[in-house]
Amino acid sequence: MKSALTPAGQDRAAEFEEIVRRHQSMVFSIAYHYLQDRSAAEEAAQDVFLQLFQAAPVLESEAHLVFWLRKVACHRSIDHARRRKLWPRIGLDRIPEPASTPGGEDVMLRERLNRLVRTLPEKTRMIVILRYQEGLELEEIAKVMGIPTGTVKSQLQRGLAMLRGKAERWIGRVRA
Repeated sequence: MKSALTPAGQDRAAEFEEIVRRHQSMVFSIAYHYLQDRSAAEEAAQDVFLQLFQAAPVLESEAHLVFWLRKVACHRSIDHARRRKLWPRIGLDRIPEPASTPGGEDVMLRERLNRLVRTLPEKTRMIVILRYQEGLELEEIAKVMGIPTGTVKSQLQRGLAMLRGKAERWIGRVRA
């Protein structure tokens, strides 16, 4: 794979369609777990693939393509979150009742943990998501985010300490 897409024609469209099919779930997953909003994640993922189609960067291999997609997904998700801060808030009366989920999963705990993760600073939040949701190793996160591995380690430790403290305070309030 010398480039992400061949120069022109129907071959280019078919190749692009195949790239999207193979990698859309990974790109969407990164965006969704960062933004916690399905439509916002779909929009961010669409931006990633639009950037790939328009820029057609020179990508040496499948691994390079995956790296590029993860990196751009991280950046587009952060950009989208920054823009979203300016959006108007929706009142609770306009939000539909949540559907119940089958199984033994503790939905309230999962939602609470998601809320706690959303309170982390932007880069720390992305590092936590890439590590625990996407399962990336520290070195992979460092490459994707363009920061040193030591920074990833310290941000991850700091983020987990923040989450631990917030969870302990929340548990203390629940018991009181």
